[in-house]
Amino acid sequence: MKPIIGVTSSKELGKAKYHIQQADTDALLQAGGLPIMLPHLLQDSDIDQIAERIDGLFAAGGYDVDPTLFGEEPHPNLGTIIPSRDAFELALIQKVLELGKPILGVCRGAQILNVAVGGDMYQDIAAQKEGTLLQHQQQSPVEHGSHFVHVAEGSLLHRLTGTEKLRVNSRHHQANRNVPEPFLISGTASDGVVEAIESKEHHFVLGLQWHPENMAIAADEASKNIFKGFIEACTEEGDE
Repeated sequence: MKPIIGVTSSKELGKAKYHIQQADTDALLQAGGLPIMLPHLLQDSDIDQIAERIDGLFAAGGYDVDPTLFGEEPHPNLGTIIPSRDAFELALIQKVLELGKPILGVCRGAQILNVAVGGDMYQDIAAQKEGTLLQHQQQSPVEHGSHFVHVAEGSLLHRLTGTEKLRVNSRHHQANRNVPEPFLISGTASDGVVEAIESKEHHFVLGLQWHPENMAIAADEASKNIFKGFIEACTEEGDE
């Protein structure tokens, strides 16, 4: 049986429609998972049931995270927020972490993962982070690796990719800032932007600031190995 992977969904303001990106489901299917789209459930009992039934959680990219969730007022450069998505994902991530099930978060998913454990983030790196930045909103095809990430030796990300220097794509204006225990920073860009976080206490909990799904379906080996490792961890969870 393929492991069931819950995939978080997005909404457009004022529209009663959920949607997910095909690249997310394609990458998960390619790696051997069975993705299902998750609506924004707000009842604790419903969230508990979802967390119990899925074998792993894929926290997808999307709109910005509400800064009031980490104690800040909105910056002028803050983009669209979807409160129902924030509330659902925070509750679901906390439950999945409690159950010890695998999580892979990308872009926004890496940020909400960090906020769920008490971390915070830059609402806009260009305006709030000191120093000269790389281009983090690339002007090239989505599957193109536009800059490098330096990977911490011995980390989960290092074990998955087998390298200390990854080439990644980049489509974001926010990024994680303070990363609390039990998480650690396992990947950074040369300008100091946090690109990867992971848990020291869980078998597989990984947040990536870039979009490995686009690179995986374009046959990038490191990206394919990230998804393969995630699905293998979810398969082990499903077999228990």
